[in-house]
Amino acid sequence: MSSTTQPPAAADGEPPSSLAPAPEVLLGVQRACDAPDLPGDEQLASWVSAALIAGSPEPRAKAALTLRVVGTDEGARLNEAYRGKAGPTNVLSFPFEPPSGLPREALEALGEDLDAELGDLVICAPVLRREAADQGKTLSAHTAHLIVHGTLHLIGYDHIDPAEAARMEALESAILRGLGFPTPYEVPEDPDDHRSSA
Repeated sequence: MSSTTQPPAAADGEPPSSLAPAPEVLLGVQRACDAPDLPGDEQLASWVSAALIAGSPEPRAKAALTLRVVGTDEGARLNEAYRGKAGPTNVLSFPFEPPSGLPREALEALGEDLDAELGDLVICAPVLRREAADQGKTLSAHTAHLIVHGTLHLIGYDHIDPAEAARMEALESAILRGLGFPTPYEVPEDPDDHRSSA
């Protein structure tokens, strides 16, 4: 799946003077639960592309990642296993790390393909729906936000300290506005809205 969507946002949250070329997005979508109401694969890939264009320090030609849409049980298992927290969360991000023990030559042979690997995102559909309803957002707007948020985690953004959080939230807001959605952080935060990566 590839996308050519380009958002008007730069890494500092301000519109860039010129838009970077859209990367080819190779998005594998695994729907492990019943979620026919969620946006289609092409739309999801366009939101990944928007986050990459705005958030990457240097343009990417290609990006590959997997998005898994899960139910409450799998979401809770993954959140417990990787974050040590009970219950499901909205999005988990697993940045790609090359397998340990591979000979250097094997990694070098993968070259550009290895550079394209971003990792995996997991979205819990029931949590996504509940949060969208609780926050008065459309399902599409909240899905776009979680895709953008998770993708930024995959390329190194975080919100552990207040300065990082402010920078990441400003960038997310700029990207979402560029995609035609309202700023996601104008809604009071739900204390159960865990946006941390795994």
